[in-house]
Amino acid sequence: MVQYQRLIRKGEKLRVSVNEKGGSFAGTVAGGGFSKTAKPKIILVLFLSFLSCCYIFSFSSFSLLNAFSREAQGIGPYEQFIAPLCSGTSNGTICCDRAGFRSDVCIMKGDVRTNSASSSVFLFTSLPKKTNISQNIKPYTRKWETSVMQTVQGLNLVYRDQNDSSVSESDDGHNICDVFYDVPAVFFSTGGYTGNVYHEFNDGIIPLFITSQHFNKKVVFVIVEYHSWWVMKYGDIVSQLSYYPPVDFNGDKRTHCFKEAIVGLKIHDELTVDSSLMLGNKTILDFRNVLDRAYWPRIRGLIQEEELEAVNKTGKSVGEDRFKKPKLVILSRHGSREILNESLLVALAEGIGFFVEVLRPDKTTELAKIYRCLNSSNVMIGVHGAAMTHFLFLKPKAVFIQIIPIGTEWAAETYYGKPAKKMGLKYISYKIKPKESSLYDEYGKDDPIIRDPKSFTRKGWDYTKKIYLERQNVKLDLKRFKKPLSRAYDFSMKRI
Repeated sequence: MVQYQRLIRKGEKLRVSVNEKGGSFAGTVAGGGFSKTAKPKIILVLFLSFLSCCYIFSFSSFSLLNAFSREAQGIGPYEQFIAPLCSGTSNGTICCDRAGFRSDVCIMKGDVRTNSASSSVFLFTSLPKKTNISQNIKPYTRKWETSVMQTVQGLNLVYRDQNDSSVSESDDGHNICDVFYDVPAVFFSTGGYTGNVYHEFNDGIIPLFITSQHFNKKVVFVIVEYHSWWVMKYGDIVSQLSYYPPVDFNGDKRTHCFKEAIVGLKIHDELTVDSSLMLGNKTILDFRNVLDRAYWPRIRGLIQEEELEAVNKTGKSVGEDRFKKPKLVILSRHGSREILNESLLVALAEGIGFFVEVLRPDKTTELAKIYRCLNSSNVMIGVHGAAMTHFLFLKPKAVFIQIIPIGTEWAAETYYGKPAKKMGLKYISYKIKPKESSLYDEYGKDDPIIRDPKSFTRKGWDYTKKIYLERQNVKLDLKRFKKPLSRAYDFSMKRI
């Protein structure tokens, strides 16, 4: 007999359990409406009709109770949103929906147990062996990119016969539960392109929200290719999606047991949440609310520190001058796609009337500090690149100006422009002229790299990256750039 250990956290509410047994109905037929001479056949027909009504009511009540039970447990009918082909997955089965272009998602229901030594997740079941077809899945959301998917660790989803004593003997007891959770699990990988902020949000954090938010934090995250730095960097967000600390699939050799598991993450589009595909019609603004809840405790501390430092240095509050003007943040780059006349841009913006802050984040910058800076701003300016992902930190109806170097138009609009509009931002795209690019001085106006960028970008991402992303800087035509900057100022002042 397997001994289970239930983890109970401090302050955890008792899970409501609904009795799903069908009720019995008893009653008597009132005879006031019939005379003693009524025909027996009529009485029989009425009696059978009454029984039929009771049966229908009983069946409907059972169905409603069953649905309520799943809602009370925080599970709900999520399969049609997360893995449509697995809707109605029965207990003791594994179902994989591989119809999506971006990711595969598998659902396991029943006695689910981890086995890191074999990169496997077992489902113990008593179903006939002919149904026991194991599955393999790489729980990462860039399914179509063969090169990166080859680097992602796969998981074997394996049926095990719970009545077969030879199984436990051959496994030397490694399948006995060391830790049991009375909640579902979500398995996903932090491998692949992790290390790039765009991919961390687009391929990981937002899909994690999409896949798990309906569990109302009653879910355990099991991370394949676990990175301590990732957990530290995004721990504030993860804690808003789960009550439980994440499990290191490879590093934690214990057998973790669950009653249900989703393996893989659901992804909708670039940096967005499609409400029509969400249980409860959640949107990207609901995801942003998660960010608010994640970072505001830390931000309050940062504000207090800033206020204290300002008073000690100047004798007045840091906000006394700052909030008289709309705040503009320039996301500064170095090395490639750098704004070469950034100091003149700052002077121009201040002349128009902005309070300007130049933000230079790096991989070690605390996300709460970046969030604090952008969440309090009215306008964000930056050159196309992964750092534009931080538009997610802006408040709805703030202004996002994306400077688009030559050769990057499609990527800039697809990855950041369209998602920004979906989040309710005032989006302004500024496509530079050839003379504003450092490539113009290097190649001249007649070179195909300048004259016909599409002839190179059509060759593939490697060409775009090598030429237009890694070797190009920007020197803004400030007379031309003043127009979108003034539009942003007027829009911000109306809102203020």
